[in-house]
Amino acid sequence: MLGGSAASKFQKLLIYGIVLPMAPCRSGDQTNNPACRLKVFIRSFEQYEYIQEGDIMIGGVLTVGMIGSFTDSKEVNCNKPSAQKYRYLVDFAFRVKEINENPAWLPNITLGYHIQDSCGYTPRSLMSILQILSGNREPVPNYSCRRKGRIAGFIGDLLSETTVPIAHILGGLGYSQISYGATDPTLSDRATFPYFFRTLQSDQEEIIALSKLLKFFGWNWVGIIYIDNESGKRDSQLLIKYLSQEGICTEFVMKIRFNVLAPPILKNSITRVIIICGDPSNNYHPGSYDIPKILKQKTCIFLSKWLNHYDSLKLASLFTGTVLFIQNRLDDQDDAKFREFSDRFHPSKYPQDDLLQHMWLFHHKCSPIVDYKTYLYYLLGVSLKYNCTGKEKLTDIPSYLNSYHSANVIQAVDIMTMALEDMHNSHIKQTHGEHRWRDNYNYQLHRYLGKVSYTIDGNHVSSFNEKGEFVSQYDIINPFFGPGGKFSWKTVGHYVPWAPVEQRLILIPDKIIWNTPNHKLPRAHCTDNCLPGLRKSILPGSLLCCYKCVPCPEGEISNKTDSENCIRCPDMEWSNRNRTLCIGRTETFLSYTNDVISVTFSSISVLFFLVTVLILGVFITYRDTPIVRANNRSLSFLLLVSIKLSFLSVFLFLGRPVDITCMLRNITFGITFSIAVSSLLAKTIMVCVAFKATKPGSSWRKWVGVKLSNSVVLFCSSIQIIICMTWLAISPPSQELDLHTYPGTIIIQCNEGSAIGFYSVIGYMGLLAAVSFVLAFLARTLPDSFNEAKYITFSMLLFCSVWITMIPAYLSTKGKNTVCVEIFAVLTSSAGLLACIFLPKCYAILFKPEMNTKSQLLGNKPH
Repeated sequence: MLGGSAASKFQKLLIYGIVLPMAPCRSGDQTNNPACRLKVFIRSFEQYEYIQEGDIMIGGVLTVGMIGSFTDSKEVNCNKPSAQKYRYLVDFAFRVKEINENPAWLPNITLGYHIQDSCGYTPRSLMSILQILSGNREPVPNYSCRRKGRIAGFIGDLLSETTVPIAHILGGLGYSQISYGATDPTLSDRATFPYFFRTLQSDQEEIIALSKLLKFFGWNWVGIIYIDNESGKRDSQLLIKYLSQEGICTEFVMKIRFNVLAPPILKNSITRVIIICGDPSNNYHPGSYDIPKILKQKTCIFLSKWLNHYDSLKLASLFTGTVLFIQNRLDDQDDAKFREFSDRFHPSKYPQDDLLQHMWLFHHKCSPIVDYKTYLYYLLGVSLKYNCTGKEKLTDIPSYLNSYHSANVIQAVDIMTMALEDMHNSHIKQTHGEHRWRDNYNYQLHRYLGKVSYTIDGNHVSSFNEKGEFVSQYDIINPFFGPGGKFSWKTVGHYVPWAPVEQRLILIPDKIIWNTPNHKLPRAHCTDNCLPGLRKSILPGSLLCCYKCVPCPEGEISNKTDSENCIRCPDMEWSNRNRTLCIGRTETFLSYTNDVISVTFSSISVLFFLVTVLILGVFITYRDTPIVRANNRSLSFLLLVSIKLSFLSVFLFLGRPVDITCMLRNITFGITFSIAVSSLLAKTIMVCVAFKATKPGSSWRKWVGVKLSNSVVLFCSSIQIIICMTWLAISPPSQELDLHTYPGTIIIQCNEGSAIGFYSVIGYMGLLAAVSFVLAFLARTLPDSFNEAKYITFSMLLFCSVWITMIPAYLSTKGKNTVCVEIFAVLTSSAGLLACIFLPKCYAILFKPEMNTKSQLLGNKPH
C-alpha cells in the first residue's frame, strides 16, 4: 500500500512518466499505431476482462485472482481466482443488467461496463486503468480508442494496496472512483483525493467502534499484532490511540514477518485477546509463521479487511469464536434471480473466458478443457479429480455465497447510476432537452456523487460524508463452524455511527460463542477485576491497567466493577458491610422501645412521683397537726409540688429529641428545682429569723410571717426564670444530628444552643443550694423542735455533690450517655430533697403519732 509522501512520489512518476501527451490515434487504429501501444515493464501471464457496450460506460477494477509466483523478471502469474471475489464481478454485471431492464433508471440510455481483474497487484491495477480508458487491450495513455460510450467513472478496487495508486491516477485525470473495499484512512483526505468515494468507512472508524466494543466487554489488557507494512504500522498506532482513550492498555505490540518464529512475549502473554491488524497481502497465510498454534489458544479479533484475504476461509479457524465488524452485509446472498444469473456463467457457454475456466479448475477440481493449464494447476498443488461433467455450477462453491462485500459492490453501482441520472437530468434542463453525453462530463460527476442519498435496509437514508465515506451500520458477527463443518456466522449486535454516542453500540453478549472453555467471555485483564466494594489503586511505576484492589473507606461505596474511585454516601446514609450500598444510618437516642435504661428511668421517675403525691396527700390530710404546721405548711406544699414536677421533667429527656423537648427539658427542671431550693432557702431563713425574734425588743419581729418566705421564693425563682427566658431568646436549644462521633450512626441529641445559658441555669441552682447549705449549716444547732436545718444541710450537701460530679461526666460523654448523666442528676437531687426533708416527718406522722402533738414538740430540749 502507498501512503503519505511515498504515494505522492508514485503519483508524480505515473503522471509525468506514463500518462504523457501522445499523438492522437484514430478509432480504428487498434494495433498498428505506436501511439495506441504502451510498453509496460511487467506483462501479465493472463489478462481477464469483461466488456458490455453501452451509451455510458462504467470502468471496473476488481480483485478476483491472486498473484501466484514470478516465473521470471517480466512475468506474473495471476492464477488463483477466488470464488468469493468472483462473486463481486457477477454482482457488478447482474446489477447493471437489472438497471438496464428497469425503465425508471436512465430512460433511453444503456449502461455498459468494462471490468478488469487487478489480481490485487499494483502494476496490474494501473495497467487495467489505462487499458479501460483507452478501450484497448494495450494501454494507451490520454486517449480513448472506443467506438461507442465513454467512461463516466470507475468502481474499484477491493484492496487499499491497489486502490491508492489508482486514486492518484484517476484524480489527476478527473475521473470519479468508488471503492467497495479499500479502508485506508489516507483516502479520506479530500485535498489529495477529491474524486474518490467508497461505500464503507475507513479503518479509523472501525477502530473507534472496536475500542468501544472492547470496553463493553470490560477488557483492558490486550495484545496487538500487525503486518510489517505501512498499513500495519498505521493501524497499530490508531489502535493504541483509541484504546487508551477507552482506558485499555496493550500488553505488547508485535509485528510479524514471513518465516519468523513467534517471539517469547507472544507465547508468555497473559491476555487471551489479541487484535490483528494491517492489510494482509494475498501472499500472507498464518502458516507462514510460527504462530497458528499460539493464536488458536487466544481469541483473535481481526479488522474486517482481513475478510478480503484470498484464503479468508482458510483463516476460519482463527475467525471462529470471536467477533468481527462487517459493513453493508448482504442478508439475502442466495436470491433466486441472482442464482439463475450466476448459473449462466459456465465454461461451456463462455469457452473464451479463461478466468471462468480457472474457477472450475481451482474450485471444482475438474478440467473443463484439457490443455496446458492442467499441468499448471498440477504444479500449484491443485489435484484434478476428473474432467468436468458440465453439471458444475458457480453456486455450488460454498465460498461463492459467503461474500462480504457484495452489498458494497451493488451500492457502488447504484450510487454511480443515481449520480449519472441526476447529472443527466440536470443537463437536460440546462440544454432544454438537447443534451448529449460529452467527453468532459466525468469532471462533474463527483459533485453529483456527493449529493446522492441512498436508502439502506429499506428505512435509513444515508449519503457520503465530508470524507467521501458512505456512512452505514456495522454488523457485529460471531463466526462459527456449523453442521457438517460449514463455516457460518450469526449477527450478535450492531454499531450505528449516526446514533447518540451512548446508543451506538447494540450487543447481545449471550449469543456470542467464544473460543474458550465453556464458551465464556475470555479474560483480558492485567489484574483481576475489582469487585463492587473495592476500588482500583494504581501500583507505582505500572500502567493504568495494572492495579491492586483496595476496600473503600467507611462511609464510601463502589457499586460497579473496576471503580476508579469510591463514592461518598449522603450525610444521612452509611456504607454497608461490603461497601456496595449506602443504607440509612442507625439512629441512636434514649428510646422507649430499644433501651432498657429508658424504661428504668421512666419507672423510677413514676415511682418517685407517686411517692411525692402520697407524701403530699399525707401532708394535706394532716395539715392541721403540729408537725405540718411547725414546718411552714405552705412552703412544704410548694416544695412538694416542685419536687413532683422535677420528677416529671425526666420524661422530657427520654424519647426522640425534637426542638420543643430540647427547649423545655433543662428549663423546666431548672425552674422547678430552683423553686424547690428557694423554698428550702426560705425555710432556713425563717428558722433563723424566728429565733432572732424571740429575744425581747428584737427588730426581727417585723420579719416574722409568710410575706418574707413568699418574697424569698418569688425573688429567687424570678431570677432563674429571667435567665431561662434570656437563654431562649438569644440561642435556644434545638435538635442536633451528630454524624461524626460514631461511624454509621446518627446521634439525635439536643444542642444546648448557648453554653453560657446552660451553665448559668446550672450555676444559679448551685448558688441557691450553696447559700441554703451555708445558712442551714449555721442554723443546725438552734434549739427548737421546729428546726429542720439539719435535713436541709444534708439535702443541699447531696445536691452539690451530685451536680459537682455531674459536670465532668457530662462533658466526657456523648449521645445518650450524656442524657443518662443528666437524668441521674435530676432524679438523685430531687429524691434527695424528698428523702431528707419529708421522710422523717412522714414517719413521725404515720408511725409515731405521739410525737405529733404540741406538748411533745414544746417539751423537747436541746442536747
